[in-house]
Order: sequence, then C-alpha cells, then structure tokens
Amino acid sequence: MEQKVRELIKRQLHDWSAVSENYAALGRVQLREVELDQSLVVLQYNPQRRRSTAAKVDEASLKARPCFLCRDNQPAEQEAVEWGSTLKYKIQVNPYPIFSQHLTISALEHSPQSMMKPQRFVDMLELARLLPDFVVFYNGPQCGASAPDHFHFQAGNRDMLPLCFEVLDDSLWPMEQRIEGDDHGFIAFSNALGRNMFFMRTTEELIAQLYCVRLQVAMYEAYGDAEPMENILCWHDGNEFFVVVFPRRAHRPDFYGEGDGKMLLSPGAVDMGGLWAVPVEDDFNRLDVDTVRNVYDQVCIDNAGMIKIIDNYFKR
Repeated sequence: MEQKVRELIKRQLHDWSAVSENYAALGRVQLREVELDQSLVVLQYNPQRRRSTAAKVDEASLKARPCFLCRDNQPAEQEAVEWGSTLKYKIQVNPYPIFSQHLTISALEHSPQSMMKPQRFVDMLELARLLPDFVVFYNGPQCGASAPDHFHFQAGNRDMLPLCFEVLDDSLWPMEQRIEGDDHGFIAFSNALGRNMFFMRTTEELIAQLYCVRLQVAMYEAYGDAEPMENILCWHDGNEFFVVVFPRRAHRPDFYGEGDGKMLLSPGAVDMGGLWAVPVEDDFNRLDVDTVRNVYDQVCIDNAGMIKIIDNYFKR
C-alpha cells in the first residue's frame, strides 16, 4: 500500500494546483525550536493551518456546513486510495499540510469521530505497519479535530515529529502489569517530557491492540463513562509498534483566540508530538518555553487524573 500512497502524493502534487502551491509554501515556512524539560518543541509558522486551528466545532456550526471529508463535498481534483477490510477508509493527500507528506485517512461513511470501536485501534496499528515512514495520529472530537462529525486518522512524516525520537527508557515509569506472552513489550507512563502521556511498545500487533483497548476502557471509566478526551500517535519502525496516548482535560487553552492577550492555538496530536503549526505570525514570534508549558498544563490531564486512569487499568 505504501507504493500506492506515494504514487497518489506524486499525482496530486502534479495535477492539483492548490496542493502544489500549499506544499511548495510549506517548504518556505519559518521554524523555531523551544526546549521543554527533556523534550524539543518545533514551532512552525504556517498560515495555511488557520482554517483548522480556528475551526468552529460546536454542534450548530457543524450542522451548518457541508462535511469536507465526504466525497460529494470534495474538489473534483481530490483523489483517494481506498483501504480497509472490516471498516472502509479513503486515503487522501491533506491539502493544508503540516508535513511534507501529509495524509488524511477518513471513513467512507459519515460517522462520528470516536475510538470506542476496538476495530479502530486494529486499523490504526495496521496503517502504521503498512506505512513505516509515517506516524499515524488521531485527534479526539474535542482535542484538535476540525471534523469531529466524520471519523478520520491522519499521517505524516515520522522523521518530522520530535516525540518519535524522545520517548526513551529514562523518561518512562513502567507499569507493573504485563500481558501474558509479551516478553519484550510494555506499557508505561511519563511526565518527564513536559506533558503527561501513556506509552506502549511491543513487537506483536495483537498485544498492542490489547494494551490500547485496556487503556481505553480505563480512560472511559475515569472520564465518567464518556468518550475520553485524547490524542493518539502510532508508528512502526519495521520491528516494533509504538503507541503514545495523551489524555486531555481541555480542548483549547483559556487564552485561545485573536487580539490582545490571545493566541490562536488549538493543540492536536501533532502539537502533542512536539510540532506546533502556528497560523499567526505574531503568536509564532511571541511563543516561548513558559507559554508552551502553560498550554500543555492547561490541555493535558494532571497527575491526579493519570493516577485515576492507572488505578482503573489495574482493575482489568
């Protein structure tokens, strides 16, 4: 499938002028780095991402606009590669990129953004295995998704996301429970990289599925039987699966917006992974380590929330 995806990207860059222009512009974006604890955050001034960052995701706004992930509402130039067995998806080039290769992988049918179906984790892991140069990611409906009414993953160049190279053993607290038969894999949590997260690593796809589903159930119970607020990153290095889950407690920081004292920041999975697409130049110039830490502190779950999830995990 990777070859089909690369051919799709090549065709879209050649045949779709808007995509060609937006990807060319991405090559000229300003970048700046901020060091946060043991982590690196890369700031990317990217005006094309304003439509996503500023997206209105309340119920009334969603009903008032046509869904841009449904085939009938997409440009004629936008092609797709269909994929999936139990659940069906279309893989498309994202026309407003953060990555030099940026994919949107959306369900064929119009269905809500939710990971409560275990099959979604199966599909996410399989996509990571089939696209080893990519990191596959998921934004919860109130955690960065600009189309919370239509289920979708996204994917981008793994080598552009700092966190994919930062989750080392000295930043992790392994959880004692292991799944029988998994001699090398583990599930752990971390608060050493400026935000709380869970981390899973294993060579076995089935074991990765079990870790993900168990954690999802623990989060579901901790959030009071509601859809957990979360972002998920997943990748495969040719040998092992890696999954990072960021439990959230807020959609956006309290200073979200434009004008005095405001910043147009709406963190999703890519921001959680250390690559911030900032659409406003003044915000890009003003961002510093204290602001980055403040955003993570506001939107990520706190230590007490992590402990509650861990306690629920061990009840399984």
